[in-house]
Amino acid sequence: MLINHRPQLILDVASGTGDLAIAALKLNPLKVYGVDISEDMLKIGREKLRKKKLQDKIDLLEADSEKLIFEDNKFDAVTVGFGVRNFENLEKGLAEMLRVLKPSGKVVILEFSKPKSAIIRSLYSFYSSKICPWLGNMISKDPVAYTYLNKSVEAFPEGENFATILKRTGYKEVGIRPLTFGVATIYTGTK
Repeated sequence: MLINHRPQLILDVASGTGDLAIAALKLNPLKVYGVDISEDMLKIGREKLRKKKLQDKIDLLEADSEKLIFEDNKFDAVTVGFGVRNFENLEKGLAEMLRVLKPSGKVVILEFSKPKSAIIRSLYSFYSSKICPWLGNMISKDPVAYTYLNKSVEAFPEGENFATILKRTGYKEVGIRPLTFGVATIYTGTK
């Protein structure tokens, strides 16, 4: 998605522990910035960067997606992996990402979606509403730790609905690419 674009400055929003920011290094940028509202997640990510000796290539910073701490037109690319469905105000967060993108910059968003195939959809629904919360409870000992996932995916305006929001926010050349039988989707757009 971004290989031909050759981004030099990349922003990863809702970066968590920095996994997508680390993966972005395959594009050979000068610098990757990851932002997240959870300082606890960022601490884990910073330790991961320290162990991998990547602190000079990636900065993980505490910031809200709706109030990004960067100037206008700074980044060649903005990425989000499984984070936009958790934005408090979806359009405000998307507008902030657009603001910090350079003209012709590209956004790449990976998000869960609802499979179109009835068989896959029913298997996925069973897994995300029954198995995932049960496993989450077993691992974390918190009975509600993973119950939000299914609810947040169900509430997210995926597919053409999300593409319409991207266009309304100001993104151009909006693309939709379903993955893994429609369980996830990559959305792209340019400034």
